Amino acid sequence: MINDGIMGATARRRLNRVMEDFLLRSLPAATKAGPRSKPVIAALKPSTPSRQNRACWGPRRCATRNLAPAFFIATALWLLSVSDQAQAQLPTQAQTRQQLLHDLDSGQLRDAVLVGQQAVSRWPRDAQFRHYLGVAYFKNGDLKQAQEQLTRARELNPRDSAIHLDLGLVLLSEPDYTGAADELEAAIKLNPSMALCHIFLGRAYLNSNRSLQAIDEFKTALKLDPAIKLGHYHLGFAYFSLGRNDEAISEYKEELRRSGESPAAVCALGHSLLASGKYDSAIRYLQRGTEVDSRNPDVWYDLGKAQALEGQSAKAELSLRKAAELNPKDPSPHYLLARVLEKLGKSEEVLRERERFAELKKAQPAAAGMATGRDH
Repeated sequence: MINDGIMGATARRRLNRVMEDFLLRSLPAATKAGPRSKPVIAALKPSTPSRQNRACWGPRRCATRNLAPAFFIATALWLLSVSDQAQAQLPTQAQTRQQLLHDLDSGQLRDAVLVGQQAVSRWPRDAQFRHYLGVAYFKNGDLKQAQEQLTRARELNPRDSAIHLDLGLVLLSEPDYTGAADELEAAIKLNPSMALCHIFLGRAYLNSNRSLQAIDEFKTALKLDPAIKLGHYHLGFAYFSLGRNDEAISEYKEELRRSGESPAAVCALGHSLLASGKYDSAIRYLQRGTEVDSRNPDVWYDLGKAQALEGQSAKAELSLRKAAELNPKDPSPHYLLARVLEKLGKSEEVLRERERFAELKKAQPAAAGMATGRDH
């Protein structure tokens, strides 16, 4: 259990897993655009006269010397015409913006990056192009380039709340919770009505062990938009981080009532019930959690622990083995599994699980504590 607002590694991982997809879906929506052209401009130069004809270019040596000015004028006009035609083929600023948004919206991220790079090269002081290129980099997983472009966009247009919001999301993903909070606070100062921004600011506070401030932000988000997705889930998580389990359980149940069977809310509710000693109810929700989020090792661990505490040793063994399989580096399932096997009278396996626990625990970073911060 997490006390005094200090989040353990396992709790932090639970919240981060829920937010990974949430972040990517929360960037600006794109509009549709028409096709773009990709012109190639060729630079042409008049050829140099050959040696045998070079005399014709000197004064009084060529009967056609008076044609030279006309030739150069005609050539220059032709080159200007070619240049004008090439320029006419280039997409306009508005067309480029449309194409970039279309590529972002349709998930053509490689194209979006290329179009964004070209746009920034042609219009380097256009904050919106920098912004969208940063979004393209972010969705493509390049956080460094995303931060660079969004920082430049913010410098060009510091009054755009959307730029601050997206830069905050990038920093939240890095993770740089202090920097993320600064950007999200700036976004809210410019536009206080963005419910989603309050959710993300609460997330930054929660990961910085500022749980009370996080609670205020989540409540504000729900006041602005009572139907906002995961609003009650995040509020419940903040309550749980303070050890206020009953309030957490209430918020998780409200999330399920409003948004349906959210895997995150189902698993978190089961976890809170387990921490509150309500093992029978915990097993019911955690069992459902393994069905809706079958690849989540934490929910399998919680289910095994609840079953063990409820005296269901045989079922607990299966659940804990699944947790160990899904997360081979976590020592916790092996510790609890050894205790369950002891009750089942499997002495040889008990010794093997204890040895495995000791090996994995030794390999854990010192900051993680015993078994990644879990209480066994």
